Amino acid sequence: MRVLLAGASGALGRQLVPQLLAAGHEVLGITRSPESADRLRSIGADAVVADVLDRDALLASLTGERADTVMHQLTALSKPPLFYGSMTATNVLREGGTAHLVEVAHLVGATRMVTQSIVLGYGFRRQHPAPVDESAPFGELEGTGADPTFAALVSAEQQVFTAQGIDGIALRYGIFYGEDVRTVAAGLRRRMLPVTSWNGAIPFVHHADAASAAVAALDRGRPGTAYNVASEQRVSWREYVQTASRVLELPAPLRAPVGVLRAAAPYAGEFMTRIDLQVSAQQARDELGWEPRYGTVDDGLRQSRSLL
Repeated sequence: MRVLLAGASGALGRQLVPQLLAAGHEVLGITRSPESADRLRSIGADAVVADVLDRDALLASLTGERADTVMHQLTALSKPPLFYGSMTATNVLREGGTAHLVEVAHLVGATRMVTQSIVLGYGFRRQHPAPVDESAPFGELEGTGADPTFAALVSAEQQVFTAQGIDGIALRYGIFYGEDVRTVAAGLRRRMLPVTSWNGAIPFVHHADAASAAVAALDRGRPGTAYNVASEQRVSWREYVQTASRVLELPAPLRAPVGVLRAAAPYAGEFMTRIDLQVSAQQARDELGWEPRYGTVDDGLRQSRSLL
């Protein structure tokens, strides 16, 4: 299968491209950087330099190309999002960027499209029975600064599900970790990853496991279906950061009052001090045959130490 991958040079793309190639797929990666395009070619992928948000230039750059599947794995998060406004560029990619990629899918003759979503769409402040499966309300507005993010997630999923002639699939990932281990280590060294007493659960997923789910969705994903892709380990933000400090042998995190964190970093403070969400990945296991290689953040962080 020939896969047109938007986000080929990002943190997830660095895991996904090699896994796609190892599974026997051809990869045509979209990247904005000529240097990233060269790196993709060096590992056996094809590449095109284009900006997904520049519709006309994007379509022109792909005229004459063919692909079986278009995969949308784009975000605009070069650093952890602290404020609601930090998500604006990613929201634009999920709304306008997805629309452009649907046009691309028609242009290149693709009949399948896989888009990135996230389990945070189940809500920041809602009370959830554990574990939450894909039948739970998704993307409902809560009257907070996170509402544009919820709306963008719904937009991306629905555009893919309703695209004419396209079998659309959404992967609702947990919070990524693994490829960002250098950022985590720098935060620990600078004592910039504070924790509180909050014990609410956050679903995490290692980048390598997120990539393997995307590969599985190419062949096995059911059209019009969203899949939770996250570890089912119950772990809080505090436990994640404490595990990172222990596994990476770095200073223990500082404790901060809940109110101070929410005021200093409103968006990040939501999942550090409010979210209590545990998800079920049973549907991904049953239909995609997916199992996370790293079922705990301890396992995943140990694997990622080699990136330091």
